[in-house]
Amino acid sequence: MIRKIIQIDEEKCNGCGQCANACHEGAIGMVNGKAKLLRDDYCDGLGDCLPACPTHAISFIHREAAAYDEKAVQENQRKKEAQQHALDEMYHGCPGSQMQRIQHTPRAASASFVPAQSQLGQWPCQIKLIPVNAPYFDGAKLLIAADCSAYAYAGIHEDFMRGKITLIGCPKLDDVDYSEKLTQIIQNNSIQNITIVRMEVPCCGGLEAATKKALQASGKCIPWQVVTLSVDGKILE
Repeated sequence: MIRKIIQIDEEKCNGCGQCANACHEGAIGMVNGKAKLLRDDYCDGLGDCLPACPTHAISFIHREAAAYDEKAVQENQRKKEAQQHALDEMYHGCPGSQMQRIQHTPRAASASFVPAQSQLGQWPCQIKLIPVNAPYFDGAKLLIAADCSAYAYAGIHEDFMRGKITLIGCPKLDDVDYSEKLTQIIQNNSIQNITIVRMEVPCCGGLEAATKKALQASGKCIPWQVVTLSVDGKILE
């Protein structure tokens, strides 16, 4: 049948995932960092996802598509709720808070050991506390890092913080959207590039999403990259 259905422009999509969160039917999912319409029969054509997209990558079109299947949507929602309930039972809450013991192989002490030197280039470093206008932002390379990353990754000072202005935060514990403040920092200063260092846990996605949103809102084209760390201190990507 020919009916109204959404279309997602992959070129405009910045991978923030807000449309997927807004789609209560589960028609939209994230595939390789981009939003995708996963099933035509899950899309009701009402467009709750459109206002959630910050880049206006979603629009309506009329095309041949399967009819909206409310029963299939409800069944899918029941499955998701059951899966989430199972996770809650297993982890007693957030999957990112799962308790686990991490074992590392101890290294022998070296006779030529030299204590590491801090590479923190400014104070304060918490996103909530840092001013949006500061002289050290002029021509700066930004490191936006999750609080836990400094404890998970032993070489963060040398490998990531050296030569950068470091901003840290935890979207789960701070319970705040950093994007507005990050937008002001990017807009008001000559930032060279941005490195985001996050943990693999789901809640850390808020830090990445806020930075992407700020870059989009700033109107500036600044090179950026995301580095994801495992909870045992390995670089995943």
